[in-house]
Amino acid sequence: MEVSRVRALRGPNLWSRHTSIQALVSCVTDTAQDVLLLPDFELRLRARLPTLGHLHAIGRHETLSLAHVLAQSALALQVAAGCPVTFSRCVPTPEAGIYQIVVEYTEEAVGRRALELAAGLLDSVMADTPFDLAGTLAELQALDEDERLGPSTGSIVQAAIARGIPYRRLTSGSLVQLGWGSRQRRIQAAEIDRTSAIAESIAQDKQLTKALLRAAGIPVPVGRSVASADDAWHAAQEIGFPVVVKPRDGNQGRGVAVNITTEEQLRRAYASAREESRHVLVERFMPGYDFRVLVVGQQVVAAARRDPPMVQGDGVHTVAELIDQVNADPRRGDGHAHALTRIRVDDITLVTLESQGYRLDSVPPVGAAVVLRNNGNLSTGGTATDVTDDLHPEIAARAIEAARMIGLDVCGVDLLCERITEPLEAQNGGLVELNAAPGLRMHLQPSVGKPRPVGEAILNEVFPPGEDGRIPVVAVSGTNGKTTTTRLIGHFLAQTGLNVGITTTDGVYIAGERIDTDDCAGPISARNVLLHPAVDAAVFETARGGILRQGLAFDQCDVAVITNIGLGDHLGLAYIETVEDLAVVKRVIVDNVSPRGMSVLNAADPIVAKMAETSPAPVTFFALDKTLPRMVAWREMGHRIIYREGTDLVAEQGAFQWRMALAEMPLTRNGLIEFQVENAMAAIGAAWGLNLPWARIEAGLRSFDSDVAQAPGRFNWFDYQGATLIADYGHNSDAIQALCRAVQNLPNTESRLVVISGAGDRRDEDIRQQTQILGSVFDEAILYQDACQRGRADGEVIGLLRAGLAGATRTRHIEEITGEFLAIDRALARLKPGMVCLILIDQVDAALAYLQEKVALAAALPEQKA
Repeated sequence: MEVSRVRALRGPNLWSRHTSIQALVSCVTDTAQDVLLLPDFELRLRARLPTLGHLHAIGRHETLSLAHVLAQSALALQVAAGCPVTFSRCVPTPEAGIYQIVVEYTEEAVGRRALELAAGLLDSVMADTPFDLAGTLAELQALDEDERLGPSTGSIVQAAIARGIPYRRLTSGSLVQLGWGSRQRRIQAAEIDRTSAIAESIAQDKQLTKALLRAAGIPVPVGRSVASADDAWHAAQEIGFPVVVKPRDGNQGRGVAVNITTEEQLRRAYASAREESRHVLVERFMPGYDFRVLVVGQQVVAAARRDPPMVQGDGVHTVAELIDQVNADPRRGDGHAHALTRIRVDDITLVTLESQGYRLDSVPPVGAAVVLRNNGNLSTGGTATDVTDDLHPEIAARAIEAARMIGLDVCGVDLLCERITEPLEAQNGGLVELNAAPGLRMHLQPSVGKPRPVGEAILNEVFPPGEDGRIPVVAVSGTNGKTTTTRLIGHFLAQTGLNVGITTTDGVYIAGERIDTDDCAGPISARNVLLHPAVDAAVFETARGGILRQGLAFDQCDVAVITNIGLGDHLGLAYIETVEDLAVVKRVIVDNVSPRGMSVLNAADPIVAKMAETSPAPVTFFALDKTLPRMVAWREMGHRIIYREGTDLVAEQGAFQWRMALAEMPLTRNGLIEFQVENAMAAIGAAWGLNLPWARIEAGLRSFDSDVAQAPGRFNWFDYQGATLIADYGHNSDAIQALCRAVQNLPNTESRLVVISGAGDRRDEDIRQQTQILGSVFDEAILYQDACQRGRADGEVIGLLRAGLAGATRTRHIEEITGEFLAIDRALARLKPGMVCLILIDQVDAALAYLQEKVALAAALPEQKA
């Protein structure tokens, strides 16, 4: 068994809506293709992985290969490690012994590693060698804990998911984008992007925080910064014992020592605090319990009492042994992924023990409560009890006032008092610290009491109820017409004043500015557009390759448009062998359209029309012929249809009808270019699905043309010394057929010349078929070899093109040229007034610039002669 081509599908994909790892698995031997031929295989496998579920293949009578077992084992290992995954699949490819497997993951690194470990498991089964299941699961659990969001950020993200708000992790840490484009917001841990850096800086400076709170009349402990251990001793004498020693800008309770009563304790506490910060505070110790009040916006959403880590004596075990017993609690672990943190022993622990007359090797008497440190931070091993319902209104008001004084939108207010049920002043309590990025674990998973939905409260502060952070998203797929349709939809949206992000095969555009010039019809470019804070709406050309490699860039779109499938394209690549296979890939955008959105489908293409059966959203059908049975039935059922009627385009639903003359749509050349009419209908359907005003749609149609500026490489029209030049990027049989029909519709053409190359990554029959179509329409053909043959030998593509012209009914003159621009020059040299020349360009930008230069020079010639 060999595993190769491992990919991460990071969005909805061909297989499911789950993020998944996809791989190719080669099983060349008979036993690899049918593990039931191996004696005791399943018995040995289950001995190593007892939690493995029922082994099964796809078909009822299909054999069970190692690839099937690998997929199920990779899933089972993740489940056993605590990952919430449920989906795996294995399917055979057309190549004998080659399988595609797909395994869901929640964290990509964990999914990839689980696949590797599952392969190792099967190796051990085959060789009948030991397999360390415990070590494997421990590795996956540790990796999952490292990779996944912590409880604070995770609770906000889970609240976003429940609200339907999309999210994206921007780093491997806790920086997360919620929403898309101009509606996005960002959080980091429990901080929100609205909070200023100044407010956070103030909160980190404990001395400045106290000064501001004191100015607001909020009770705080007396204290000051100290520069040395000696200075700390003098400060303690000034303030009066007991005191607290802590870093001036620390967090999570690190380096904090409380209830210090002696000089020796103070000097050791100073040393611990100095390890955490260059600046150390000494404050008066305020007796009472340690409480945390969580303020979000203008309200208190949770409160907890934090109790310090402690052990209870049994008269037998030492303090160190009792700590080990407490740490054995399965709820305790390292980091924030566990409900409780392991208790660690450090100098502060030793100082705290000494103040009670204990050492680590002391054996406390039965029932003695031994405190291990005097602060109750969960990150140092403390526990939390929810007291939200007991919080006195005046304490809540003081907490909100403190947060507002500093400028924190989300604030963890730490206070000390005997009772949370009485005002602070009545019991000499006070606020001791404000936290800009408060940990939420104590409220989400209190040791005692009920959890509080604090993640939801923070999300509501970022996105008020009713907002989902989404911008309009349109996805366009199909065999031909995708780019023009995408651009026209974007043009419609721009008419409404929105900044539109567009991805196409010729680049990325933000508000009309081209920011990338590569083939950008994949999910990486789409994700970048959704990341851009200036984008109010997005239109994505969605190519098959990106769907197969990574899935979609979005969880759902508002409108999905399928222009056509026809004869297909790129068949034979990535195990997409038939147009039916291709349709399943293209249909992924329809499968993931919002139920409140719209699917816009070509009713004249049977394979596309069939997608209406699985669309979760309503469907708009479009076709040139309104008398198609499917169109008639759809209209009678009260659904939306768009069609051509005479010289008009018509959109209709029930009693509603919109109509516009094709003569007002430059893109269609008075309706002569049928495929542009279809592209216009698809775009109108999308705009209608987005509820754009019809006046804006009409304005967009009047101002959009298939010129170099608005639709480069898509039926660009030039006049050249009395001849007509048409430049197009058409590169498959359907596109060639559409172009031929358009050329044949042009009036008064004396003769026709075509310039063509072929994409080497198509099948031989696909390349030949293109010139077979052209041979019945064009009088002359110039075949050229372009700069990139895509794996073909020199002359191979031209040979296939020439073979397609064998027996051509119209083409009589054929030339072969090496080089795209030389081929263009040769074509221009053969042109005469009245001719039509179709140039199928390869290097779109460079070829169009070259043509524009040639056309401009030709136009200037008469003036030069004069």
